[in-house]
Parts: sequence; structure tokens; C-alpha cells
Amino acid sequence: MSGQMLLGSTPSTGAGGPQRQPNENHLRIAALLDDGTTVSFVDQRTFGGWMVTELVDVDGAQVPEPVAHIARDPLDPGFDRDAVVNVLRHKNSEIKRQLLDQTVVSGIGNIYADEALWRARVNPTRLASGLSRRKLAELLDAATAVMSDALGQGGTSFDSLYVNVNGESGYFDRSLDAYGRDGQPCRRCGAVMRREKFMNRSSCYCPQCQPRPRAR
Repeated sequence: MSGQMLLGSTPSTGAGGPQRQPNENHLRIAALLDDGTTVSFVDQRTFGGWMVTELVDVDGAQVPEPVAHIARDPLDPGFDRDAVVNVLRHKNSEIKRQLLDQTVVSGIGNIYADEALWRARVNPTRLASGLSRRKLAELLDAATAVMSDALGQGGTSFDSLYVNVNGESGYFDRSLDAYGRDGQPCRRCGAVMRREKFMNRSSCYCPQCQPRPRAR
């Protein structure tokens, strides 16, 4: 959910200029590899940690036992889009809730869920079971594209501590079409973007391109 895995010492500067050093309350763990490289974990929210655990076989892949229940992410070579579509077709809850459910599909997160939904023109509150197989496949393809685009730009950094292993900030936040753009014109149709509370977070969407489902 948060934190950095850094190679070498924690940097004081990065691609975006001077960075704030983690304070003493941030969890910090460091290990020295055989070649002398230091691997550090810094977590500004103190949610995370390291552990040594056994690997188990899940669909032919070796994964740490505590996370064996987590589904594959869209960039995993073993990701089966059609299988996920089948799962979603039987989920009678909001499509964004399902995109954030790590047992259905992992790695998308709140920001990229908003971006994928915007690209696929799907309102976050639409029921997953009410979407066609074609639309669900389009949505998953959009999520894959969003994540690939974000990786190509170093990720999305809103904080000086959200950097890559070399201490460099990502700049995909400049390319966001939905997340954080409430009150601004939709880049596709010009309508004013909206922001609504969702699962203790928020959803940003275009009311014209992504109309809410009709009340029954």
C-alpha cells in the first residue's frame, strides 16, 4: 500500500530535485546483499514490513505463502483476461469495488481504476454483473494499458517519498485523465469532472462520458 524499496542509501535528491528525508517515525529496514548493495525499506505510513516465508505453488508459479490468495495482475504473463471476465460477470456489486478486490485482479489500485474506467467509459458504480463480456474485456484492457503507460513514465508520484528504487519520482500524474481532476473539463468531451466518495476513498469520473446507472 505504501513505502519504498531502495537500492543503496536513501537519497536526498532525485530527478525531481531535493527530497524530504524519512523522519525517525518511519519504519526503516535495511539488508546488505552479497555484492555489498544495500536494500532498504522505508514506509512513511508504517503499514508494511519484511518477512521470510515459504514459497507455494499457485497455477504453476512459486509465490510467498501469505499472498497466495492474491490474484494475478494485468501485467503478469499468466494473467487470464477471459477468466477474470467470467468472475466479474457473476459479481453483483460495483465494478470499481471489483477492480480493487485483490482476490479478483491485483495491482490496479484507486488511481488506475479511475483511469481505466474513464478510458472504457464506464461509471464506477455500474454493477459488474450488468456489464457485457465485451465491455468488461475492454475495461481490463484499459487497466493494462494504463498500468503500462504509468510504468513507462516511472509511476505516479504525489509525494517526495513515492519514488523508484533509484530515488527518482515518476511523472504519470501529468497524464492522468480522471483521478484528481474533479472540477476540470473532461479531456474527451469537455464536461466538468466529478468527484464522489467511494469505499472511504474517492472516484473521479465524467458525468457525460461515464453516466451513472439509471435508478431501478
